[in-house]
Amino acid sequence: MSINIIPVNRLSSKALQGVIEEFISRDGTDYGEIEISPETNLRQVKYKLENGSAVLIFDDETGTTNIFLADNPILKKIKAVTE
Repeated sequence: MSINIIPVNRLSSKALQGVIEEFISRDGTDYGEIEISPETNLRQVKYKLENGSAVLIFDDETGTTNIFLADNPILKKIKAVTE
């Protein structure tokens, strides 16, 4: 298993925006009682990636990218497997 944390500063702003747009499109459109615009959602995810409260993950095996909150327990498992 080859899973890598990708520093967001290594992506162009256009590439980062594309990754975030693809990620937020997976959520669907049901945001509960308060619906937020895609632009707001994009800004929120980008902010979390830039301030380190979320991380960008790339899985070499599947060729997929994902975003996790930095305190997500799965990241500890990923780090343990990759070390």
